[in-house]
Amino acid sequence: MIGYAFMGAAHSHAWRTAPRFFDLPLAPRMTALAGRDPERVAAAATKLGWDSSETDWRRLIERDDIDLIDICVPGNLHAEIAIAALEAGKHVLCEKPLANSVEEAERMTAAAEAAKARGAFAMCGFSYRRTPALSLAKRLVESGALGPIRHVRAQYLQDWLTDENAPLTWRLDKSKSGSGSLGDIGAHIIDAAQWVAGSNVTGVSAMLETFVKERPVGGDFVGLGGHGGTDGPKGAVTVDDAAMFTARFDDGAVGVFEATRFALGRKNAMRVELNGTKASLAFDFEDMNSLWFYDSADEPNAGFRRIQVTEPEHPYTGNWWPVGHGLGYEHAFTHQVVDLVGAIANGEQPTPSFADALRVQRVLAAVEASAADESRWTAV
Repeated sequence: MIGYAFMGAAHSHAWRTAPRFFDLPLAPRMTALAGRDPERVAAAATKLGWDSSETDWRRLIERDDIDLIDICVPGNLHAEIAIAALEAGKHVLCEKPLANSVEEAERMTAAAEAAKARGAFAMCGFSYRRTPALSLAKRLVESGALGPIRHVRAQYLQDWLTDENAPLTWRLDKSKSGSGSLGDIGAHIIDAAQWVAGSNVTGVSAMLETFVKERPVGGDFVGLGGHGGTDGPKGAVTVDDAAMFTARFDDGAVGVFEATRFALGRKNAMRVELNGTKASLAFDFEDMNSLWFYDSADEPNAGFRRIQVTEPEHPYTGNWWPVGHGLGYEHAFTHQVVDLVGAIANGEQPTPSFADALRVQRVLAAVEASAADESRWTAV
């Protein structure tokens, strides 16, 4: 694995945990962790459960005892690492968004297609797909329970940047992150909406906004943000703070999307709602073990009913706790490992593939183009 901060810790937990709760066809071995600082990466390897550490990611690709590369670094590094790993015959798990541009994502997808022909597979880490309630939503749509979809409504609301003196992290630097709330969290709701609905966005009209143009370059870094100094130097914020767009889907549905890190009081409100001709469903990650469902065949005033997604027949949940004992954020990453390892063992393409992630990248690019052109309707 390359990188050991927020996503690195989440992925490490998943690699450790998956074989202890699921009967995997292959046994993952956490061989090596890579990072730039030798002392910090060695300490992280010990803490997170890796056998060894490296300070150059290229060494991981050269090693014969490593079969899979897990990429948990900023987006500007994804393409170089993933392409090199795939060309060396390694399987690849790459965090989202796939890249910082469509051109990079296209090259990564081409490398993945070529590697697949040689038996090496690539997957992009849109982990919310593995939340049991959202997986159940996908299952209901596929069963025809909603009928044709008319509306898709998706939001991702956080508030960790509302402090104007929060420090200037790499997530606020376009050269490293590619975009702000759009790519960081908007990519998740684009993927989730397309995946659950079973259709793709074909065009958008968008608006991007940066509320705080400058931030302290130093300070106390805590979690994703922290507390910057009020009297020190500041640097320019080069990404969006909020992204909003309307959309059309290839099956005729219309959509509304919003992603922001300035919604005070909303900590991780990743929401998807679909309205069909027969039924509706709604999901909110802040209540992640629940799925809300309304069937028009029910008594008209009944409204939505809550499905507590903890039954053994629900996606993934049978391998965990007794009924009613909910899961958490980290479990989606464990399920991601389960699905990836199973696909590799079966010689099958894991999903979402790099081609799936490229479709999300094209939507991100269309949103940016529309916002830069006075919200003009822009085809994906």
